[in-house]
Amino acid sequence: MKKLNALFVAIGLLSSVSALAQQTLRYGVESQYPPFESRNASGELEGFDIELGNAICQAGNFKCSWVESSFDALIPALSAKKFDAINSAMNITAAREKSIAFTRPVYRIPSMLVAKTDAGLKDATPESLKGKSIGVLQGSIQETYAKKHWEPKGVTVTSYQDQNQVYNDMVAGRLDGTLVMSAAGQSGFLDKPQGKGFGFIGKAVEDDAILGSGIGFGLRKNDTQLKSELDAAIARVQTDGTLTRLAAKFFPGIDVYVK
Repeated sequence: MKKLNALFVAIGLLSSVSALAQQTLRYGVESQYPPFESRNASGELEGFDIELGNAICQAGNFKCSWVESSFDALIPALSAKKFDAINSAMNITAAREKSIAFTRPVYRIPSMLVAKTDAGLKDATPESLKGKSIGVLQGSIQETYAKKHWEPKGVTVTSYQDQNQVYNDMVAGRLDGTLVMSAAGQSGFLDKPQGKGFGFIGKAVEDDAILGSGIGFGLRKNDTQLKSELDAAIARVQTDGTLTRLAAKFFPGIDVYVK
């Protein structure tokens, strides 16, 4: 009988371990923002955030799944429990922290202006951009920055739900430029044929209050256990070389480490 009871206990423990191993982490993602996240020709999700998310799932013993949303709807969808964590190049800002919590910062990417190199623009300042039309991703920190610093100084700021639509309107001449995370602007536009004749203008814009302390995973405020588990998994991929490897693959030459 004792041996039988011990067997039942062992089976119970194995079942518990198996259940923990199968815990699913549902990521919310906006899939139109290469090289962070996009769909390839086969319809599969790919990009830096996708590979990073999978690595963090492995480090934290989660099973990953992905739920798509427009960027501006990610926070409401998180609050509505349509997924468990936002993994979509979302910067940690004080404004967003009023609604949701974040994990520790995972990485950081500077924001820069992309425009035609022969347009006579010398830098990303309101004085240089006065009278110009700039496209931004709706709900992004780039939108907040442009509307605060540029729009009151005579710059037309137009918001789009899809960054690719911004690029299309730039090529068609309906926009003079876009404010975007540098890695996204490089891989998603400048490295492609449609980006010929365009380039980064001036230096990266700065405003820590708007642009935030780095990119993290957005969480519901009461999910403290999940935050603890994800913070530990993030720390592992930051220290074991995974983040360095992925950054070199997707963002060559860009320092992504949070200072």
